[in-house]
Amino acid sequence: MVSHVYAQETAAPVAAAGQSPGAGLGATLFPMAVVMLIFYFLLIRPQRRRDQQMKTFLEGLKRGDEVVTQAGLMGRIAGIEGNVILLEIAQNVKVRLSKSAIIGLQAEAVQAASK
Repeated sequence: MVSHVYAQETAAPVAAAGQSPGAGLGATLFPMAVVMLIFYFLLIRPQRRRDQQMKTFLEGLKRGDEVVTQAGLMGRIAGIEGNVILLEIAQNVKVRLSKSAIIGLQAEAVQAASK
């Protein structure tokens, strides 16, 4: 009789919590997995795609391209040495920049500004 009463006492807190005795780790992990999938498809995947496009763009730069830097400088590439670009911003005025400072082509920046 004592063991029967003890079994009823231990079952009461589980029922009070609103969960069935079979619910547990799976019921907790499923919503978390759904949130992680949404996070991946809305944030991580598009950022990776943009990073890959920018990497391809930077690798394709060549002498004579007219580009825009993050600082807003517009100029023509006078030379490329590894990750360093020599950018001519005026006649006989050249600056050395990191390749990662380039954000786009000058023609695209002018078109975006005119819209």
